[in-house]
Amino acid sequence: MFAAYAARIDPAQPLDGLELGERPEPDVPPGWQVVDVRAASLNHHDLWTLRGVGITADRLPMILGCDAAGVDADGNEVVLHSVIGESGHGVGPGERMSILTEKYQGSFAERVAVPAWNVLPKPKELSFEEAACLPTAWLTAYRMLFTNGGVRPGDSVLVQGAGGGVATAAVVLGAAAGLRVFATSRDEAKRRRAVELGAEGAFEPGARLPHRVDAVMETVGAATWSHSVKSLKPGGTLVISGATSGTTPAVGELERIFFLQLKVVGSTMGSRDELSSLLSFCAAKGVRPVIDSVLPLERAREGLARMAGGDLFGKVVLTNG
Repeated sequence: MFAAYAARIDPAQPLDGLELGERPEPDVPPGWQVVDVRAASLNHHDLWTLRGVGITADRLPMILGCDAAGVDADGNEVVLHSVIGESGHGVGPGERMSILTEKYQGSFAERVAVPAWNVLPKPKELSFEEAACLPTAWLTAYRMLFTNGGVRPGDSVLVQGAGGGVATAAVVLGAAAGLRVFATSRDEAKRRRAVELGAEGAFEPGARLPHRVDAVMETVGAATWSHSVKSLKPGGTLVISGATSGTTPAVGELERIFFLQLKVVGSTMGSRDELSSLLSFCAAKGVRPVIDSVLPLERAREGLARMAGGDLFGKVVLTNG
């Protein structure tokens, strides 16, 4: 079957390790099933895999792709939850949870195998392309806001770095849930787009907000850390799920954190139940993932290069057929 896969690890030039071509059909252990992939979305995790983050050379070649929507063997339209082992199903004794592409082959292929427990029905209201955007970036944003952020309708939220997959999802989901959403971006066009998607206001990074917020959704890291901390109300919550600008924030904010009794919460991915709730929320409220572009699987290199350059707003999706 045709696939896009990591053949080599190259920390400096990750796309040099990408190959497109034929790979063996998926291995299907007991309790697993094969899904014909109709659409799969790109995540920064795919670039990290090519750089050797979370994977070692002995696991190569590794088919990339954490997210997918497709059709199961019975003809049902489905969405995949990419966290393998959350339920204890599909992994051996003592094995830790992982996501597709860390230990198990990913979804940038004609077919992918996952534990049956990881397969959820796709709402008819969502296209394959839309559904394929949800299991990583949009699920991460959903968990950040509603599980770890603890926000409720009427609360105010700052989303750092509008334009990225998780940040864009947080803007859309927050606005749909009745939150007062503010966003930041270095790019004026991305700030305008954030407002179009429901943000009450969008600002340059570091700018003073109209008022302090109840929670901050942080995916940028060192570059925006100080602004995130200073933007919170006393007792507010900073939820962090990534650090694309670096992992060494200024330590001068520690005093503010403990004097104002701020909460700093780490957040990674989301559970199968949260993905089910996210799918229902999108179907019921008419929320749709923001898609930057749709490309055939054969153009995966182009999509990854676009994501690496940061010149996008929303998700890049790869399709089969």
